[in-house]
Amino acid sequence: MSGKKVPVLTQDAPVPMPILSQGIVYKGVVYVSGSLGIIPSTGKFVDGTVADRTDQIFRSISAILKTAGSSLNSLIKVNIFLTNMSEFSTMNEAYAKNMPSGVMPVRTCVAVKGLPFGSDVEIECMAALE
Repeated sequence: MSGKKVPVLTQDAPVPMPILSQGIVYKGVVYVSGSLGIIPSTGKFVDGTVADRTDQIFRSISAILKTAGSSLNSLIKVNIFLTNMSEFSTMNEAYAKNMPSGVMPVRTCVAVKGLPFGSDVEIECMAALE
């Protein structure tokens, strides 16, 4: 495996800020930046609940992973940030719906004071290449 970092970019996920990448492939692992519930074609947040935004986040993460040569099936670690832990159950329902069957990734979910652009949920992850 190469020791070179390879950036990942897809139009099927929100355009990243110039100071970061959507994802990086390094030594057989895809590292995906924190993703928000933003619709790639409009740049606007998904209306509705934290579950609706969680679904959009997983669509974006899935697109980034696919571009990198991976998928949700190969997730290793997922980190979730919520601005309101009372949304934990709602987010968890959407999370479970988006997870393929099989070995579940390890996961952390923490409450934070704030997230970029006023988001209520942000998810980052790591996955093995397939």
